Amino acid sequence: MKFPQNILKKIYQHLTFQKGKIETNLSSLKSQDPFSDPDRVVDNAASDTEAKEESSHDRMEALERELKHQMLEIEEALKRIKNGAYGKCASCKKMINTDRLAVKPTALYCVECEKKREK
Repeated sequence: MKFPQNILKKIYQHLTFQKGKIETNLSSLKSQDPFSDPDRVVDNAASDTEAKEESSHDRMEALERELKHQMLEIEEALKRIKNGAYGKCASCKKMINTDRLAVKPTALYCVECEKKREK
């Protein structure tokens, strides 16, 4: 069983839109990261300022990692749509429940296989 093309098209559009939002967020994060300021290297900031910058930088890096992970999941889902494998569990090859895909359109596994992987 395959998804109807009109539904796949909507999912593809949604994922493409989400990908664009993530790209925008990544650009914004980079500009907010205190470590991206080229003048930072030569400034003699007080140690408390340095600690705040370090903490902010760590938060930015964590957010960036999460966004890049989401981006990768979206790109993989878009590939599965293109090659006709979208909605099939990567493990058991059965169709993933549409309710699951509605909640997580990038899901690779059906609920049962996901539970097995988490153990």
